[in-house]
Formats: sequence, C-alpha cells, structure tokens
Amino acid sequence: MTERTMHQRHLRFSVAALLVGAGACGDGLLEPILELPRQLTVAEEQLVEADNRFAFKLFGQVNTEEEDGANVFISPLSVGMALGMTYNGAAGTTRDAMQETLELQGLTLQEVNESYQSLIQLLIDLDPRVEMLIANSIWYRQGIQVVPAFIDLNRQYFDAEVTALNFDSPTAANAINDWVHAKTRGRIDRIIEPPIPSQMIMYLINAIYFKGDWTSKFDKDRTRNAPFTLTDGSQTSVPTMSSGAKIPVRAFGDSEVLVADLPYGGRAFSMTLVVPHDESRIIELSKTLTRDRWDAWITALQDDSIEVVMPKFTLEYDVTLNDVLKALGMAVAFSDTEADFSNLYAGPERAYISEVKHKTFVEVNEEGTTAAAVTSVGVGVTSVPTVIRVDRPFIFAIRERLSGTILFMGRMLNPGV
Repeated sequence: MTERTMHQRHLRFSVAALLVGAGACGDGLLEPILELPRQLTVAEEQLVEADNRFAFKLFGQVNTEEEDGANVFISPLSVGMALGMTYNGAAGTTRDAMQETLELQGLTLQEVNESYQSLIQLLIDLDPRVEMLIANSIWYRQGIQVVPAFIDLNRQYFDAEVTALNFDSPTAANAINDWVHAKTRGRIDRIIEPPIPSQMIMYLINAIYFKGDWTSKFDKDRTRNAPFTLTDGSQTSVPTMSSGAKIPVRAFGDSEVLVADLPYGGRAFSMTLVVPHDESRIIELSKTLTRDRWDAWITALQDDSIEVVMPKFTLEYDVTLNDVLKALGMAVAFSDTEADFSNLYAGPERAYISEVKHKTFVEVNEEGTTAAAVTSVGVGVTSVPTVIRVDRPFIFAIRERLSGTILFMGRMLNPGV
C-alpha cells in the first residue's frame, strides 16, 4: 500500500479549545447576585456535575504529564465543549469511550446538547459586570462528505459557525486563526500553523473569553516587589498586590491549606485560591486533587473580612491533550484503525481525531486583567489568619459559584516566569 493510498483511507480532524481568562479590580458597591435567574433542570445539573468531574480528571492528568516546575492553566469547560461538539459525530465504542471520559453517563445525547445550549447562554448573561464570551466554530475541507445532521446539531445547540474552506489555499490557516484572534479579543493569535496537512478534514474550535472586575479592588499604590517562596524553598521577588484593607472574601483554613474565594462583579463569579502551607506539597496536590476534596473546601468557606496579598501575574499556556485524553480513556478516538466518527464523516475513509490543542491566557492585576452527594472527606477547621498572604505556590480556579461550574483551573508555581 502506498503512502498516498494510506492517506486516502485515514482522514484526520482536529479539536481545539481556547480560553482567555481575566480578573480585575472593580468599583465596589455592586448589588450582589445571590441566585440564578432560574432553577437548573435535572439534566443541566447533571451536565455541570459531569463537567466538573471531568475538570478534576483533566487537571490532574495535565499536571501529571507536565514538568514539575511548570505553571499550568487550562479551561476544562472549553475542552469539554470542544469535545462535546465532537461527541455528536462519534458512534459505537468511540462514543462509549468519550461518554466515559467526559463523565456523561446517564445523559442522552439530546440532553447533553440541550444542556450545553442553555448553560452557555446562562453563563454569558448572568452578570453584566463580567464579560463572558463563548464561541464555537467548525471548519471543514471543501468537498468532503460531512454528515448534515452533525453540522445541524452543532449549529443548533452550540451556535457553531460552520465554514467549508479550501484547506489547500495558503490563506486557509490564516482564516481560522483570524477567527481565533477575534473571539479571544486578540489575546490568542493562532491555533493552526500552515500549511494544513493534506489528511486533515476538519477543525472543531471552542473559544472562551472571560473578563471580570474584582468586587473589591486592590490598591495599586500598594503593589510592590515581595518575596515568593518556590517549591524548593528558595525565594524570588515578584510584583505583589495588596488590598490595603480588609475586604469581603470567603475563606477556610485547615492544617494543610488556606482557601480563599475572591468575587468578581456581582459575586456570581469568583477566583478560588488554594494555598498549601507547605510549598513542597503543591506538585502532589495538583496531580491528586479530587472533586470530593474540592467540594468539602467550598462547603466550608465562611464569609469574612480579610486583607488579601497576592501576586499579579500573566500566564500563557499551550498544550496538546492527545496523551492526556488517551490516559483518561479516549484512546480509541485517536486510532486511525478503530475510531468511529461515522456520524461526522460519510466518506469511505476512516476519520479519527488527530490532535486536541489547548491554548490559554490569563492576566491578573489591580486595574484589570484581560485575557477567563455526600462527601466522606473530613475537614478540620482552624482559624483563618487576619491577612491572606499568597506568597508561595498555589492552585487557582475561576468558577461560577451559583451553578458550581468551573471555568478555568491553574497551578502557579512561579509568577515571575
């Protein structure tokens, strides 16, 4: 069999997830958002739960495969939505594997689609003081036999922009990258490097942009370089923000960690910081943190008024998730001999996922950051200090508090790099 014949028999497509995160200072005196505009349906609650279970699996596996000294920032929601679009094209054992990896057991395909549709709109509209953009697109090689129902489902439920493109054109990659640039407000320039491979038939892309103002601002005049302890016990100097006074936060502390929840805008969205007392434990914690442990911390948070001192930072992160998703149970979807995406592609060749690419950007500063079940875990409460000082490695997440949806998760080991 010639190489050309092999390329005709196995056609690839790519899934991409992009996010830009933002945290910023606000102008205070905002009416808090204390409840969702409507009650979630049972299916929506199940999808949020599934997304969050997937989030912790993904975060743990990314940190396991990443170098121990690297900062990490991902959007499980973005990855989940991009794969959710792809899920509409899967069949047989491939769909079963994706269902298990994405924790979608117990939900029909219709329930998954309808719940994503309503969840996207809820997140976008929830707080007018937070800018939230979620965009999806599908780009396919002009002339291939795409299954019409696949396109229709993703247009209807994910509001996907669908374009048939001449992938052989030297400007094809630029057209896709221009969309990425626009949807991330210029913070992510490209996801595809030209030329597009001859076997590539489709790109499915999700972009999330989040810009939030802190409910209570940091005092810019108090920002100065301060020591930050690294995982090996050495110190570096990084720009560090201070609220300068006690501000309303939710906090919790035990013998292992300090947890603080800093709200954005009307308090529907927040950044949750998890700071181990022992800086050397951050690597292990980032690899093994579970949903149950997280839920126990969130449940234990108490309203308080505390001064907050934390680093300002910018982080760009780029990762190909193929090995991560294979380790989580999706290997068949990447197999050029076993993958079944017959609900996506109607041609005689076998289509399979070639790559899942994920690029992120987050900036946190004083003025504005523009980038996005009963538990058996025991929690022993200790007193929260009068100053929350984030001066050592930490885990952080941006989440929507009322539904519990986790948008972004990160591991910050060194804000100075």
